[in-house]
Amino acid sequence: MTQVNTSASPVDQLNGFTFDTLGWRAWLDTVSLADASPEQIAVLEESHPHAKTSDYYLLLLQQAEILRQRSGVFNAIMYAPGGLPRAERELASTVVSRVNGCVYCASVHAQRFGRLAKRTDTIEQVFDDPSTAGTTERERAIIRYAIELTDHPEKVDATAIKRLEANGLTHAEILDLTHAIAIFAWANRLMLTLGEPVFPQAGA
Repeated sequence: MTQVNTSASPVDQLNGFTFDTLGWRAWLDTVSLADASPEQIAVLEESHPHAKTSDYYLLLLQQAEILRQRSGVFNAIMYAPGGLPRAERELASTVVSRVNGCVYCASVHAQRFGRLAKRTDTIEQVFDDPSTAGTTERERAIIRYAIELTDHPEKVDATAIKRLEANGLTHAEILDLTHAIAIFAWANRLMLTLGEPVFPQAGA
């Protein structure tokens, strides 16, 4: 269960989800940079620009090769050129995080959607009630698919794919969308079970 710091301003939250920049605190031991091997440092540098100061990456660094593989897959899915527009990958990631209750991941990808799409209306709707969210038929189809694949993957069938096609998604975009949704089943579970989000102090 995600722990939410109730000292955060309620104005900045919808159902406990927020656009604020959050921290994340590990519940397991992290690797000290001072004690990290050259290989571990290299993995951090490959993984994320802020990995050296992130509890999340410093915890996963205990298994450096798994972190290297995980980061390579994650970065390819979320940032590779072509296919599904970046903003829609971020939208799907936010929906999955909202459904799974991962406050930290939802805040990160809500912000990224906002920067890429230059609006936040859809994310506000996702935070309020993902089942009714979306400002266009295409967005609603993406959101519905993200919810279905997260909640009941065994029930997703050809009808769900045809619904995405009917709303203008190409086969390459559908594959990108499915990858983004699937990787967040993994990302959310790591975040939710290995640590907790840290909210900014009120008035800070």
